[in-house]
Amino acid sequence: MALRPDRPQSRTDQLAERSGAQGDAFLREVDDALREDQVLTAFQKFGKPVGAAIVAGLLGLGGWLWYENHQNTLAGEQGEVLTQALDKLEVRNLKAASEDVAPIVKDGTDGFNASARMLQAGILSEQGKNDEASKAFAAIAADAKVPQAYRDLATIREVSLTFDKIGADKVVERVKPLAVPGNAWFGSAGELVGIAYMKQGKNDLAGAMFAQIAKDETVPDSLRRRTRQMAGLLGVDAVEDPGAAKVIQRATTPAAN
Repeated sequence: MALRPDRPQSRTDQLAERSGAQGDAFLREVDDALREDQVLTAFQKFGKPVGAAIVAGLLGLGGWLWYENHQNTLAGEQGEVLTQALDKLEVRNLKAASEDVAPIVKDGTDGFNASARMLQAGILSEQGKNDEASKAFAAIAADAKVPQAYRDLATIREVSLTFDKIGADKVVERVKPLAVPGNAWFGSAGELVGIAYMKQGKNDLAGAMFAQIAKDETVPDSLRRRTRQMAGLLGVDAVEDPGAAKVIQRATTPAAN
């Protein structure tokens, strides 16, 4: 059990601490929900980017809200509303959470407005309303008044929802600029790009991308584990070591003529 602080916490500190705990809960829920063997099977069949969509979706919905709220030390009425909405999301009360933040979507300030819009768009996706959700994310991504980090995440979410519709070439074109180490969304963007490469038949590029994600310590552990396995399936050693990833000659690979 955590020790009590020497001095009483301010309301702002309490909200920040609570948001962090909620973010951790969301991350644990994502880890529990993702069955890696099922995700790998889906990837191997070149189906919909299930893992990327789930990770980008739930982490975007819960983890990003936690991150921003923690960084800005939630304060005031809008912060209280967002915290309450996260409580309702945690128990899958999606409709109530969306209704709670509607006033912030309409009249909220700066990051609070962007957080509320991202939350509502994510809820639409969780409700299976993918067309509405993708349009909502597209609107956020196109809004110059929204902070760039939100716009980048909205782009990833929109692309993950429209992956099959827009095709692999468009996915790479739109998301590859975000799939670079140091970008806040490198892991999620890189996973989408890797899957698109696989659909294009560019397994060498896909394997290299997955290995790069797996070795990046800033990427969530669940995503690193999954991309490490994917890299291995594609013949790239993504096990952490001082050297670079090396291509493994698999027994099933035909010899060169």
